[in-house]
Amino acid sequence: MDIKTSLAVEAYTQTRSAAAPALSPDSAEEGAARFLGTFAETLAQGENTARAAITGAADPHALVEALASSKLAVETVVTVRDRVVEAYQEILRMPV
Repeated sequence: MDIKTSLAVEAYTQTRSAAAPALSPDSAEEGAARFLGTFAETLAQGENTARAAITGAADPHALVEALASSKLAVETVVTVRDRVVEAYQEILRMPV
């Protein structure tokens, strides 16, 4: 994991609400669905802001914020995916 990715994950976790409850084993699937829903919302908001900026309806500052938010969300999802693949590979290497 490179420094950029770990900083992205750290920044994302800091932006989440501190009052959010921790996931229990029973709600892991629900948490993953919520995480992916938030990811999709972030990308959709970024696309909408980009469209508005192209037509002149949004200021450049809002576009930069939307792009940064989208980049952070994508980096976070990529990091999670890499960790899942790494864990799966570790399981495959275990002797039976």
